[in-house]
Amino acid sequence: MKSKIFGILILMEAVFMLLSSGVSLFYKHRCGDQDLEALLYSTLITFVIGAGLFLIGRRSPKTKLTRKDSFLIVALVWVIFSFLGMLPFLFYGTTTTIEDAFFETMSGFTTTGASVLNNINDQPHGILFWRSIIQWLGGLGIVVFSFALIPVYELKNTQIFSAEVTGLDVDKLRPKIGDTARRLLVIYMLITALCTFCYWIGPMNFFDAICHAMTTIATGGYGTHQNSLAYFNSPYIEYMCSFFMFIAGVNFSLYYYLSIGKRKVFYRNEELRWYTCFTLAAVAVFAGLFYYTRYQMSTTPEQLASLPEGFEDTFRTSLFQVTTLLTSTGFQASNYDYVAWGQVFWMPTLIILFIGACAGSTSGGFKVIRMLVCLKDAKNEFKQQLHPRAVIPVRLSGYVLPENKVLRALAFLFLYLVIIVIGTCLLTMMGLDMDSALGSCITSLSNAGPGLGSTGPASNFSAVPAFGKWLLSFLMLVGRLEIFTVLFLFMPDFWREKA
Repeated sequence: MKSKIFGILILMEAVFMLLSSGVSLFYKHRCGDQDLEALLYSTLITFVIGAGLFLIGRRSPKTKLTRKDSFLIVALVWVIFSFLGMLPFLFYGTTTTIEDAFFETMSGFTTTGASVLNNINDQPHGILFWRSIIQWLGGLGIVVFSFALIPVYELKNTQIFSAEVTGLDVDKLRPKIGDTARRLLVIYMLITALCTFCYWIGPMNFFDAICHAMTTIATGGYGTHQNSLAYFNSPYIEYMCSFFMFIAGVNFSLYYYLSIGKRKVFYRNEELRWYTCFTLAAVAVFAGLFYYTRYQMSTTPEQLASLPEGFEDTFRTSLFQVTTLLTSTGFQASNYDYVAWGQVFWMPTLIILFIGACAGSTSGGFKVIRMLVCLKDAKNEFKQQLHPRAVIPVRLSGYVLPENKVLRALAFLFLYLVIIVIGTCLLTMMGLDMDSALGSCITSLSNAGPGLGSTGPASNFSAVPAFGKWLLSFLMLVGRLEIFTVLFLFMPDFWREKA
């Protein structure tokens, strides 16, 4: 039965790969692009593998999927999608090594946006469209797309859905998981279409608009030009991008409640309020740091040249910087380089990268709601010391949070920090300096894109050693599936689990 499910999911990837082939065919006649053959071969291989697995599992007896099966399917499907999704890059010659192709694809599906490409401007339209669509698929989630698009009963398993989309409380949405996925997909598509239109009426052509809209709403950050949004040099694009990145960082279940008329759930959500307040506070902090750095005696001429000028430029740069980091998108604007601005910006940048946006959104990071839970629990510990007999629960949006969810958030924080420390140590052993190693680990685990040092926004990850790219690809997967789904597979008790 698992073979049948994998087959169905891989066939879905082949369909989107075929769509990219259609884009390539269109631009082959219009611009002379030469990537059609690579995309068609990739589509054929993906289709054959998917159809083969489907036929193998079609006659297997129907059995109920266990919790172990659900976690295994979700973790493996992201890896399989990345191995098959890298074929167009290899066949066309976008990348020359397997580790580069896998890194680029895993970064796309997990919406990390970290890239190893130094020749994006030379890539044909079909390849660029494929880079964008894998981020769009990964933003909402591969499993969510399958639930919404594929009418197969075996896939309608709440445990599979919850293993991938950990921020959505599925039981509170709709009794039928397929209906939930379809409504979420419709909302996702409508926001993407609106973003495409807003880009298109600006300086972008339609191809650039749809590609950037897909990667904006997916908070992925892949662009169609080497210097990202700086290519357009447009304040309008930066404002539009900041707005859509912000709304993509909101929990999509809140949009779901809005769509069915439950507006009170949206407006009373505490995480959304804190997310909004934190964004505004961070914008104010960065604006203050810009003015502080500009008028500091030790500011170098190079730093001075990279800083924004005037109130509007400072506000726009601060807003774009905060939203692209907080939502883990990683777009670059005309003067977006926090490494060049000076070390005073590095710590706020890492803090924002670490926290991330809302749970249940397309963004990465630790998530605002977990930070709220940890802070409230720490506050309650102080109260408990003063009043030992008092029962002081953690409350969110007026509701008491179960103790097991509080403990899960604390465990997530501990594992998050441990993984960053281990990953940083391994990368420094491979020759990276401390700044680059730490920034690369945080940005990969947070699915954010640019790091620090040699992997900062002005550069990319092409110089990272081969084993380092495999390690960072693994961290991207761990971060996208929010640690537990992947790390469960490495526990001996998991494989002895029968339920």
